[in-house]
Amino acid sequence: MRRLPFITHLALAMGLFATGAAFAQDSVRVAYQTVVEPAKVAQADGLYEKATGKTIDWRKFESGAEVITAVASGDIQIGYVGSSPLAAAASKELPIETFFIAAEIGSAEALVVRNGANIAKASDLVGKKVAVPFVSTTHYSLLAALKHWGVDAKKVNIVNLRPTEITAAWARGDIDAAYVWDPALGQIKANGKLLTSSAEVAKWGAPTFDAWIVRKDFAQKDPDFVTAFARITGEAYAAYRKDAKAFAGNADNVAKIVKLTGAKPEEIAELLAGSKFPTLAEQTTLLSSSTVKAVTETSKFLKEQGKVDKVLADYKGYVTPRFVQAAAKAAPQQVAAAKN
Repeated sequence: MRRLPFITHLALAMGLFATGAAFAQDSVRVAYQTVVEPAKVAQADGLYEKATGKTIDWRKFESGAEVITAVASGDIQIGYVGSSPLAAAASKELPIETFFIAAEIGSAEALVVRNGANIAKASDLVGKKVAVPFVSTTHYSLLAALKHWGVDAKKVNIVNLRPTEITAAWARGDIDAAYVWDPALGQIKANGKLLTSSAEVAKWGAPTFDAWIVRKDFAQKDPDFVTAFARITGEAYAAYRKDAKAFAGNADNVAKIVKLTGAKPEEIAELLAGSKFPTLAEQTTLLSSSTVKAVTETSKFLKEQGKVDKVLADYKGYVTPRFVQAAAKAAPQQVAAAKN
């Protein structure tokens, strides 16, 4: 009789475990970053959960490199990354697929030099301490900019700091410059000046972009979730592209984006304008051709810089348009509107 409580507790524990397992199957872990983009409104409104019927465990990360590590371990099923960490992950043959181009980056990422650091031109960066999150789009852009300027990257003291660490180091005067995105970018610009931005670096032949990636095993197991995720993101982008001024001028939209990113309310409109957000009508073309080429070229550059060990012969296996194509069929009105 004394064993009955133990058996009862064991049964209850097993029941709870079973319930937890069932819940885990209906829960998806998604890694997001503090990038200012239209779909943050959909995230705040719970539209992804409504469209997929799943509980989503949204986890905030500071850099694409951290997201890649979490996705590689299986801790994250879907993640937001930049083109540089994406290329590095694909070159390492990690089991991922790019299924949505989140942003074609322009002025939303920039290189800022601190007031008083005595940096007036690119050559003045020699010997200076420049902070950047390693293996990020800004790291790639920094190296590309230095190459364009003819500045030897080995003569620049490039240090690896996350965005929050950059703002802290900037406030202490520990660094002379930083290449980063918001909200850190907005904070350091208050006491610094712009040297270049990713919009300019793109014109020099090194464009960057952000993307949503998914683990291949999860994509095979639950393609409907990935399709719905792409559809909701595309709908948010279409709403912004339809009337950017009205979208960015909506106080409710701004409040939701600020809450998830930490950016300043008065900067949201400018930050949104700093990138292009492709609609579903544009995604298929991007994912069918140009993205593969961009990942290939980025990988070659990273190999040249010693950031990856090899360049694959073909990167098509790491990019797929099938989910945006399925999403477009589910949202034909949006696609038709985007084409007009």
